[in-house]
Formats: sequence, C-alpha cells, structure tokens
Amino acid sequence: MLPRISRCSIRATSLLPLAGVLGGARLERLYGIPVDEPNIDILLRHRAVLFGLLGLLLLMAAFLPTLRTPALIAGIVSAASFLVIVARAGPHNAAIARVVTADWVALSALLMAAAMQVLHQQAACSA
Repeated sequence: MLPRISRCSIRATSLLPLAGVLGGARLERLYGIPVDEPNIDILLRHRAVLFGLLGLLLLMAAFLPTLRTPALIAGIVSAASFLVIVARAGPHNAAIARVVTADWVALSALLMAAAMQVLHQQAACSA
C-alpha cells in the first residue's frame, strides 16, 4: 500500500508543471522568471508536456505493476538530475528553491517506493 501512496503523491508533484503548457503567465508563476522570449516559452512549455507524461506514467504505475520499475526509474532520474543541475548551477531564485524542495520530497518518496518494490519482488521470488 505504501508504494501506491508514494507513487500517487509523486505523480501530483510531476503534474504541477503541466499548467505551464498554457503559456507565459503560468510559466512565470511556476519558475519566477519572465518568459518574454518565444524560444524560452517553447522550451518551458515542452518541459511541461514532458512532466505531464512522467506524471501520467507514475499514476498508471500505481495501478499497473508492469509499469512500476520503469516509472520509478524515470521519476528518480528526473528528480535527481534536476537536483544535480541546480547544485552545479549556483544561485537561483525562490521559485526554483521551491522546485528543489519538491524534488527532494519526490526523490525521497520515489526511493522509498523503489525499496518497497525491490522487497516485494524479493518476497515474491522467495515464495
């Protein structure tokens, strides 16, 4: 049950940036930066679509066991890579700091879900 709860809560985190698909004003609220250049708008909106896909995959994995491992891997790589990029980039704004906090929470929950998945698989193999 805990892995399903973790995956469902993580999918909510992954779906938040999906609002950015609607464009400029939403993106500016999400990231705390002006999105006044069309290329930045395109890249951030595309990022929102990718997060929507990740959130959908994590949601589906909560109910479809065959998707759990790939969904957990995708979620862990996504959160961890963002945290590494931010750590290496240096100073950032308050909006990015909120994303960092959300990604630490997401990464923790994903790692717990992954550990539970491994333990479940080991128990199934032992039975």
